[in-house]
Amino acid sequence: MLRCVFLRKGGPMKRKRFNKEFKAKVALEALKGQRTAIELAQEFGVHVNQINLWKKQLIENAAELFDRREAKKEKKREKERERLYQKVGQLQVEVDWLKKTTGLLD
Repeated sequence: MLRCVFLRKGGPMKRKRFNKEFKAKVALEALKGQRTAIELAQEFGVHVNQINLWKKQLIENAAELFDRREAKKEKKREKERERLYQKVGQLQVEVDWLKKTTGLLD
């Protein structure tokens, strides 16, 4: 069996990281079907399997884009969570102050 190892000057190849905009662009191009995944892989410098994975993720998660109610609920939950954390911090300061002023601080 023949093995290929790709090395660059200075060491092995590093893993590429792609931002969400790039992934979306490539996945949309794959979804259009105007070019093959191989052609897209050559154009964008990404492996064919990666393109197919991004395309699959786009299809599976597309419905979530149109679910505004859930997004609003999540924003409300996040605001409430922030408010409660702030309140907990305020109460902790008050408890510490009371302990100090009453001499109960260890």
